[in-house]
Amino acid sequence: MKKFLANAYLWLVIAILYAPILIILIFSFTDAKVLGSWNGFSFDLYANLFKGEAGPSLNSAIINTLLIAVVSATVSTMLGSIAAIGIYNMSRRERRLLTFVNSIPMINPDIITGISIFLLFVFMGVTRGIGTIICAHIAFCTPYVVLSVMPRLIKMNPNLYEAALDLGATPFYALRKVMFPELRPGMLSGFILALTLSIDDFAVTLFTKGSGGIDTLSTYIYADARKGGLTPELRPLFSIIFIVILVLLVIFNMRTAKQAAAIEAKKGGDK
Repeated sequence: MKKFLANAYLWLVIAILYAPILIILIFSFTDAKVLGSWNGFSFDLYANLFKGEAGPSLNSAIINTLLIAVVSATVSTMLGSIAAIGIYNMSRRERRLLTFVNSIPMINPDIITGISIFLLFVFMGVTRGIGTIICAHIAFCTPYVVLSVMPRLIKMNPNLYEAALDLGATPFYALRKVMFPELRPGMLSGFILALTLSIDDFAVTLFTKGSGGIDTLSTYIYADARKGGLTPELRPLFSIIFIVILVLLVIFNMRTAKQAAAIEAKKGGDK
């Protein structure tokens, strides 16, 4: 009975989490304007989305979101990976201090981060736009990359980098050819996490986008919802984003499991 109740509770939690996503997936295949109405199976919403017939404002928001997410995730991955290497090579006391400092932006509420960055830009007299949004996204995504890369550094053989230097490699060459390949799974995980956080962010984007008419998906949805409803083409868009992120995570987890199995098999063979 205890096992049955535990499994039932687990499946109930999963159902609560994924039921809204499943509803959006189902109703993305009908052209009904209102979510919950079914006018028959149709790909019209997907066709409108890919043909650009959903409206110029939505198309612009999609392009801005993808551009900001890719740029900020790429820069955050590079900065976070280098920062993780620097933190790892510090003394134990300094490492603990900087790890604590790195965790503050992740614990800090998004609204506080958004207001803080907004006040910084106002104080510096920076005109807000797509550039300030990218800078803000890099700022709050980088700590997550550091957190993703750090476990790979702990597992890595610390003598590999020094051995490369002893064999004549320059520090940059050793970093590019030795460190980064070893840290690639953590960097990829951090990149996907940063990409997801950037696409998902609302509060920081709202405070840093300015009044120039630049919108991302989150701010567009907010403005669209205040008008009394959501654009129907958002349903297939949400479905595509969810499926793409899910596929990337499955591929990453499969590769990680395969690499872990290969390492275990190699260790077993050595023994």
